[in-house]
Amino acid sequence: MQNTDCRASSLRGLVYVAIAALALAASGSAQSGRAALFEGARLIDGAGRAPIENSAILVENGRITRVARRGQITVPRGTLRVDLGGKTIIPGLVLLHGHVGYIKGTTFAAENYTRANLIDHLTRYLYYGIVAMMSTGTDPGDLPYQVRAEAHPGALFRTAGRGFAAPDASTGNLAMRGVAYGVTTEEEGRQDVRELAARKPDFVKIWVDDRNGAVAKLSPALYRAIIDEAHRNNLRVMAHVFYLSDARDLVDAGVDGFLHLARDAEMDASLVNAMAKKRVFVTPNLGTSEAGTYTGQPAWLDDPALAETASADSIRKVSGVYASRRTAGPRTAADESYAKQKRSLARMNAAGVPIALGDDTGIENTFFGFGDHRELELMVSAGMTPMQVLVAATRTPAALLRLDGLGTVTAGKSADFVVLNANPLENIANTRKIAAVYQRGVQVDRAALRNAWTSK
Repeated sequence: MQNTDCRASSLRGLVYVAIAALALAASGSAQSGRAALFEGARLIDGAGRAPIENSAILVENGRITRVARRGQITVPRGTLRVDLGGKTIIPGLVLLHGHVGYIKGTTFAAENYTRANLIDHLTRYLYYGIVAMMSTGTDPGDLPYQVRAEAHPGALFRTAGRGFAAPDASTGNLAMRGVAYGVTTEEEGRQDVRELAARKPDFVKIWVDDRNGAVAKLSPALYRAIIDEAHRNNLRVMAHVFYLSDARDLVDAGVDGFLHLARDAEMDASLVNAMAKKRVFVTPNLGTSEAGTYTGQPAWLDDPALAETASADSIRKVSGVYASRRTAGPRTAADESYAKQKRSLARMNAAGVPIALGDDTGIENTFFGFGDHRELELMVSAGMTPMQVLVAATRTPAALLRLDGLGTVTAGKSADFVVLNANPLENIANTRKIAAVYQRGVQVDRAALRNAWTSK
């Protein structure tokens, strides 16, 4: 039995190495490559403007140098021409709220947090057109900062490092829970922020949630000290929140963004207007709440696009979670909470609150990349237009992460974009109909990645 386990472990290791090598070859910089002109596609540039039909995009040295209509760009001699007639181009997606490192096969465990596993997860994100993502508060030790600093396969990586909560009271996933700083005094919170600040995280993450009374909740005095110290160190703070009353006080305390909507009550006009005035952003994370409403297997588990990266075993595992609810009776509380969140999002959208893609992919029973496209559909179901959702998945999160080279397909930006087989403005689910993904002007070899994942 031990020999069998060793062989299986060795095989998994070889597969991860193969995936990393394939992704690195596919997504490397085009600094020495020839210029390329992408012609004929409908271009949705991510800035919220009307699409450019029959567009032309000139890419040189991995960057976009000109955008116009077909026939309007004079190209350098030897330029490669790529005909994308009938396709649609959107910017590469940017995820502001996800997690990496803990899922491996059908397991979810702290020991899975390795460099190979991080790279595998970032590569899965990139496969689905997510060109940058931030992991929020569950990244231990030096490894996440090392990966952030190096050239690596997959999506560009950003991290909040270790988050902040009351002791043993952060995430609901026990494998992740020990990562966060457990804060008991204001001075302790301030010292922890200063320790974290030395690593230069991209955000500070706090949890303000009692998990339905199961754990202690970070008190207002403590989170106010953390927010104040973070701002003193030029760091922004994003909060996991559950209760409306906490959301109100966090806005008053100066929080910069929410990673969930309030789930016990609708976020009313007073709160929403305060958020809009202070530019407090939100990642709706509708997918996690919608999942709580199911009483059987959701249809999306049968989507062929999911099977391109997820093993049959992992799909069966998640299917079993939903199947176990079939005899559990109505999920009235979950349905009501989810309906409130959709109404809250519609109110925020109307008020001009910054909305960015974020859905908690990387927690247990989620799927990297695929789940993020599902989140786009749920945002539309809450009343946002497909164009608004595309901006929320590209320009807005790129700006919040200060990734100046990403977010739009415009001159001067990195050539990170997704080619679709159908128009997402007609149906946002068309973002899953991916023909190609380009990173820094180079096409990602999705077929090789798919073969490596599905051949295991």
